[in-house]
Amino acid sequence: MASVYPFRDLNITAAPTHYVFKSPSAPNAAALVVERPSGDVKMVQNPMLGGKRVTSIAGILGMIQLRLDKYIIIITKAKLVGRIRGNTVFRVEATEFLPMQERELHDPDEDTYLALLRAHLRTAPMYFSYSFDLTNTFQRQTSANTALPLWQRADERFFWNRYIQSDLIDIRTTNPQVDPYILPVVFGFLKISTTNLNNTPLTFVLITRKSRHRAGTRYNTRGIDEAGNASNFNETEQAVIVGDSTGGVGGYDQNSINGNEKVQVLSYVQTRGSVPVFWAEVNNIHYTPKLQIRGVETAMPAARAHFDHQISLYGDNYLVNLVNQKGREERVKAAYEKVVKLLVSAPAESKQASEKTSERFREIEPTVKQQRMDRLHYIYFDFHHECRGLKWHRALLLLDKIGDGLEKQKYFHSVESGSQSSVQCTQTSVVRTNCMDCLDRTNVVQSMLAKVALNRQLQDIGVLAPGQSVEAFENFEFMFRNAWADNADVVSRAYSGTGALKTDFTRTGKRTKAGALADLSNSITRYFRNNYADGPRQDAYDLFLGNYLPSNHYMTSRLLFVDRRPILIQSIPYIFAAALFLIVASWILPRNTDGGIIKSLFSLLCLAVAGWSAMFMKQYGMLYVAWPKLNAPAFAVEGYNETLSRARKDKVLGRWLNKPALVGRERGSSFMGERNIRLIHLEEGKKRIE
Repeated sequence: MASVYPFRDLNITAAPTHYVFKSPSAPNAAALVVERPSGDVKMVQNPMLGGKRVTSIAGILGMIQLRLDKYIIIITKAKLVGRIRGNTVFRVEATEFLPMQERELHDPDEDTYLALLRAHLRTAPMYFSYSFDLTNTFQRQTSANTALPLWQRADERFFWNRYIQSDLIDIRTTNPQVDPYILPVVFGFLKISTTNLNNTPLTFVLITRKSRHRAGTRYNTRGIDEAGNASNFNETEQAVIVGDSTGGVGGYDQNSINGNEKVQVLSYVQTRGSVPVFWAEVNNIHYTPKLQIRGVETAMPAARAHFDHQISLYGDNYLVNLVNQKGREERVKAAYEKVVKLLVSAPAESKQASEKTSERFREIEPTVKQQRMDRLHYIYFDFHHECRGLKWHRALLLLDKIGDGLEKQKYFHSVESGSQSSVQCTQTSVVRTNCMDCLDRTNVVQSMLAKVALNRQLQDIGVLAPGQSVEAFENFEFMFRNAWADNADVVSRAYSGTGALKTDFTRTGKRTKAGALADLSNSITRYFRNNYADGPRQDAYDLFLGNYLPSNHYMTSRLLFVDRRPILIQSIPYIFAAALFLIVASWILPRNTDGGIIKSLFSLLCLAVAGWSAMFMKQYGMLYVAWPKLNAPAFAVEGYNETLSRARKDKVLGRWLNKPALVGRERGSSFMGERNIRLIHLEEGKKRIE
């Protein structure tokens, strides 16, 4: 019978005709054989190795088919980050691609695909355990069927490598012996700290799981999709384990647990996700992108599907909205509130004013309990105005407003003694927090909610005295604040490309001028990354998660990643840079009296060229954004085509852009210049349906 847990050690034997994976610690288990060059997978009890042992690895991340070849992605290096109830947890540190074909591939598209995947794996914070289900909360694990393999117990939302494991999963129906080779990996943040509080040893765990559905970058994925998946959806669980003395380096070891040992596990779960309507912010190289919101009515089926799923998983949802009530964000706020009012039965609204604005809080509650959606509770908090002037402690006002909800939702609490486990309390609801990006303001509020929950948990089990707070213990408070700040940075980098803003408040409990300067730096970096670097990052997400399937048809070769804009459009940034260089050079280089007037005129000419180039790029900014090449968003397709049409009417360059000799293979009405070619093969860009 196959093990329900993945193998901790695997050896690879490589031969011209196959790869063989086998665990030296399980000599009687079937070996995994991958045929070359077909990539067919099979289980063999006693394989003929016929090759040389390449290396020992930590696990198989998965297999992926690109344009010309299939690759096995292996985990070559993993770092131990801690133990949860004796179960070792690792972070993926290094990976390697094993090709099916012997020959070297020199195809531009293939090389770009591999570069995208390698960049994603190099920067992605991915974690795994051989014996502990990182994809599920402690509470969900209590109802799991432990007879199932670890990968089958995994929450499919957070099984990050689910798509690239599909080759192994597909053969599982006929051969369960493949189970120990399937290793679930989560994407997000994980911190495990062994510490002491009030003379009580405990283990503090903070884990954030990023959903693989509608995953992507800041301005390329907003709102929800037709299936109800929210962008930048993350589940964050804070857990405290009291009385745990296990910690064997070999992972979970039942013999290491003292039968008389009483272990208490307490956890608290929160979620974050984009505002659940169809909306987008369209990059155009301006600092503030253009906001687009489709009709709320069209988003109702998707919003209903989203909250139906959330309620089934978490119970009541307390929807904390932190966007601004004025300016461009007001439209997003209004759309969210309209969705909630259409979903709940007989909605009742109430609002509370402040000295600064007419609306500090707004609440929407159902007046009757007739349907599933009546488990939604909407709370708006004017974070921007209430916390203005570095007064972020005023966010505590929000905690007072949802105090009854926090009291009612409780938390998860179990007591374990030996092999016996008793659930004392379960969490019955969840706080779903959002701002525009679900990053900076959201991080501040989530860390506050987590501390409230933690104080309550530790008081209930007697670690803290009534009225006592973890803030009274400097070392623990330092660890707690930095864990949440590190979590904020990791979630932010995955979505926006930089660390989070406002983490000085999370780390120190106060807003500082140094923190404000760091936020300014991050904001500027975000601008450049979001406009000029997020396209490839989005392509990497789509490729790794199976949202885009490369075509192996010859006609798409050497076309997909080539810049097909008109040459004149491409040249404007270079003209701008050259003009600036010449201006600087004319003032730095030595002058002679005879050429002074000529140099001044030349400088003025260069300045005029630079100014015109800058104005052109600003006016037709969408032509200079690094859009995704694999699954271009619909709003980008429309906006790009409209901008290109306007550029063709430009008084200076328009007539040249319309000339066939200059246009050549430009990006046309099909966006990125490839849609017409890709239509030959409809499988290009399809989403894999699992």
